[in-house]
Amino acid sequence: MQTSDLDELKALVAELRAEHVAQKEKEKRERWTKYVSLTMVVIAVLAAIATLKGGGFSTRTLKEMNEATFNQTQASDQWSFYQAKSIKQNLYEIELEHLAAAPSPDAAAVAKLKAKVDKYDKDKADITALAKKFESAREVARQNATIVAEHSRKMGLSITLFQVAIALGAMCLIVKKKPLWFASMIFGSLAVAQMIYVLLILPL
Repeated sequence: MQTSDLDELKALVAELRAEHVAQKEKEKRERWTKYVSLTMVVIAVLAAIATLKGGGFSTRTLKEMNEATFNQTQASDQWSFYQAKSIKQNLYEIELEHLAAAPSPDAAAVAKLKAKVDKYDKDKADITALAKKFESAREVARQNATIVAEHSRKMGLSITLFQVAIALGAMCLIVKKKPLWFASMIFGSLAVAQMIYVLLILPL
């Protein structure tokens, strides 16, 4: 009876030991998954930075487009003002021609009308300069918007690559396949390279 109990106890101890050894072996085999998790954390942080920068580029694109629209409106207003001045100047020029064509023109009236016509010439020159200044600012804002939009688009590619890397890492942790981890790191590396290219190499 005692021998039977002793044998059962030995068998139980042997079974527990085997389970313990098997558990240790499993942990040893899957130790690399800790590094996968660490890699995913790093990639997630970098993806967050890329998303933040991409959002900044999008906001700046909208700001530059608004600036371009504002300057276009200001230029249009100036050209409308120019047209109004031209119409008034034409009226004074017609009046001046009629007055000058009279048999005995009033020299003071002619001089007064001529001064008004000359003033409109000066006003139109000032308006033209201001309108062109607004148009120049509009073009600069449009060019800036185009450049920043390109940065936003290229940063979007980086964000997409980060998302693929994270998805592959998550699949790797589920199915415990190392090749998925390597693929995840490749996509993560491409994403980092793209982000560095956008932030440090592309002119802004």
